[in-house]
Formats: sequence, structure tokens, C-alpha cells
Amino acid sequence: MEITTIGLDLAKHVFQVHGITTDGSVVLKKRLRRGQMHTFFAGLKPCLVGMEACATAHFWARELRALGHDVRLMPAQYVKAYLKRGKNDAADAAAICEAVTRPSMRFVPIKGEDQQAALMLHRARDLLVRQRTQLINAIRGHLAEFGVIEAQGPWNVPRLLAGMEEASLPDLVPGVVRLLASQLEEVELRIGEIDTQIMAWHKASPVSQRLAGVPGIGPLVATAIAATLPDPTVFRSGREFAAWLGLVPRQNSTGGKTRLGRTSRQGNAYIRRLLVIGAQSALFCSKATKANPWIQALLAKRPRLVVAVALANKMARIAWALVARQTTYQAAAAA
Repeated sequence: MEITTIGLDLAKHVFQVHGITTDGSVVLKKRLRRGQMHTFFAGLKPCLVGMEACATAHFWARELRALGHDVRLMPAQYVKAYLKRGKNDAADAAAICEAVTRPSMRFVPIKGEDQQAALMLHRARDLLVRQRTQLINAIRGHLAEFGVIEAQGPWNVPRLLAGMEEASLPDLVPGVVRLLASQLEEVELRIGEIDTQIMAWHKASPVSQRLAGVPGIGPLVATAIAATLPDPTVFRSGREFAAWLGLVPRQNSTGGKTRLGRTSRQGNAYIRRLLVIGAQSALFCSKATKANPWIQALLAKRPRLVVAVALANKMARIAWALVARQTTYQAAAAA
């Protein structure tokens, strides 16, 4: 009996396979070691393979696609509804096999190697920025215990260290703080190196350069969107892209009554955060943004942060339109 659909539960060393035929009959339940994966799927006729989108899913999707299989990735939370009872590898593979055949299922685009490499730059930079914040907070907290304080912000750390040298502190304190300060300098250097690589990638990407023309979207945000959204056709409109980023209100509607709450915060948290920060920068620094009648009307009745989130939603829809239509940004003409 020919296998038409396979549910594959991924792991580090042991993989679970669940295969069915056209009529839904289960004909395969098998555990595979990592070294057996390529040989096993190379011996199968091309079929539909479903997997949960996880850290290694894109690698295995590319490998199985090279063998001729139709591979589809699904968000893990969407597969959870098809898990019957209990949780084990066999039950997970069966749920994946059933979920991948549903006509209403939503799938995750498979990332290429270059796309993953570009996104790795952003993840590494985000990690280093968090470490920089931790080091600054540690230095400020330790010195505050001895009465040495300074205004917040990374640019005020040199003044804080200078104040430490002038203060009368126990002998152990300056040595420990200098150790943290040297680590902070090393992290700053590594962030600068990654920024240089991101800028080089930005200059080599026409899509990223077009996105950088939108007010509030700089090279960092543009490269993140360009690497995450290589195929804009996965979204039907810019509204779907903004919803995927979590920049839309959470709904709790029933009985024909529409109830909208806070932003859903679902989807890509990294790009959502970058867009909100970029929108705040545009509200403070961009004269064209401040002069926009739509922005002025919102600022007259809503807090600035709420307006920044609304502007970030608009920036996301503009970014999708630029990528989908392959056009450049043009500011709206004044009425």
C-alpha cells in the first residue's frame, strides 16, 4: 500500500514517523535514528510530509525537498488541537499527520540557508544587546549601593565610572566594577562588528534598500523584514502581515458585538519590537511624520505610545506593499 502522507516528529537523535494511505489507513509507525533519516526517505516515493516548525525543521525540510517530497511546516500551537490524549512521540507524529491534511491549516514558509544566516545576525545582535543591558544594570546597581549614581543611558556609563574613581570606596569594589566595564567594552565591540555585517547585507539587498526609505524603518528593521519575508505572497494583504506580527487588537467578540482589546502580541516579537521603536523615533525626530494630519489627529486624543503602535501597524502594511509590488516608498501628497 502506497504511503501518501507522513507526519514526522522531529527531535535531536530519535525521530518518529507516522504514515497513512489515501483513504487514511495507518500503514507506518516507525522510529528512526538521525543517521537513518536520509536513507529511509530516499527509499520512499514522493509524498506529503508534515512537520512542526521548530529550530531544525527548516534544515530537514530542505533535505527532504531535495529528495522530491512535498514538505510543509506548521506552527506547533495549530497542531496541538489534533493531539488526542496524552503526549508521546507516536501521538505527536499522528497529530502532525492529521493536521497537515486539513484544508484550513496554515503553513510556515521554508527558510533558505542565506535567509537563516541573515536572521542569525539579528539574533546574535539581540543577545549581545541584552547582555550589554545586564552589564550596565549590574554596574549601576553595585555602585548605587555605595552612593555613586548617574543618569540612565549607556552614554552615561563613562561618567559613572569616572565618579567611581573619585569616590572613596572599599578596595574590592573598583576592581570588580572595572572587570564588568571591560566586559561591557568587549560586548560593545562585538555589537559594532555585527552592525557592520548587517549594513553590508543591507547594501547588497535591493529589497532592504527600498524598505529603508520608509520613515521609521532603518537598515536594522529593513534587513530583518527582508530576511523574514522573502516571499510576500504567503500573506494576502498587508493587514495579514501586520496581524502576523501581532500589531492588531485582540478580539473577544460574540453575539454580533465587536470587542477589541490590547494588541495580540502574537507572531514575530522581534520585528514587532523593532517597528514600535522605529515608530517612536519617527514621532520624535521626523518632521514629515509629525506634520501628518492622521498622526496629529491621533496624538490629540490618544497617548503617544498608542499612536506609536498604530504607526507601527501602518509601517508594517507599507513594508508588505513595497516587497509585494516591488516599488519604492512615496510619501502621500498633501491634501
